[in-house]
Amino acid sequence: MPSIEMHGLVRFLIRNKIAILYGISLALLLFLLKWLELRFLIVNHAIEIYVGAIALLFTGLGIWLAQKLTRPKVETVVVEKAVYQPTPPVFSLNEEELAKTGLSKRELEVLQLIAEGLSNQEIASRLFVSLNTVKTHSSNVLEKLDVKRRTQAIEKARRLRLIP
Repeated sequence: MPSIEMHGLVRFLIRNKIAILYGISLALLLFLLKWLELRFLIVNHAIEIYVGAIALLFTGLGIWLAQKLTRPKVETVVVEKAVYQPTPPVFSLNEEELAKTGLSKRELEVLQLIAEGLSNQEIASRLFVSLNTVKTHSSNVLEKLDVKRRTQAIEKARRLRLIP
């Protein structure tokens, strides 16, 4: 037995039969006109369409070829090798250079702590002396090694084998 909604749909179609037929007819006519317009466009402008298609083809080919030719052909090769580091020689203080420079034992201690990267305040607290004493010792070290900066003093002291 057909449902009530089905009866309503049938009644709607019967009542609006003419409007529905006109709508379908207009849709078919519009489709036919668009198809004819497209056909007319293709026939009248066939050369332009072919030239455009060929231009697009060659543009795509040119982009592809440029990417292939400009891509570097570098191949990364990872080589793992064992690197043997010689054992560092045991540090021995160069007494001769120490005597030439005239550094005292306390100044040498301050120089070693400077080489460890400690600040003047940290050196003072480690050696249990005042900050002014550390400043005096470090200025004496710079003067005796004939340098202007702490980094130069460290480099020269290592070269002279005064510190490790």
